[in-house]
Amino acid sequence: MEKSVYLYLLLAAGVIYLIRMLPLTLIRREIKSTFFRSFLFYVPYVTLAAMTFPAILSATSSPISGAAALVVGLLIAFFDGNLFRCAVGCCGAVFLVELFIR
Repeated sequence: MEKSVYLYLLLAAGVIYLIRMLPLTLIRREIKSTFFRSFLFYVPYVTLAAMTFPAILSATSSPISGAAALVVGLLIAFFDGNLFRCAVGCCGAVFLVELFIR
């Protein structure tokens, strides 16, 4: 491997370390701002949604079946909340839409 690859790895490790270390060293007191606390509360959910939403639409052979699975999954999760039923419903939606598209 080239030397530049090691430099890139070292730089990436340093950036990741700084991102994780700075909040621990700079914020020592309890956060009392309700806006900032609510912002920090929703960061993991927003990050997860931003990573999975494009994958939902592109995981199937057709974006239409991915969108159908997304809608079915949202509806089942909203009304039922059971993860297994949500997964089975999404798989069924993809299967039915792919069956009728072809």
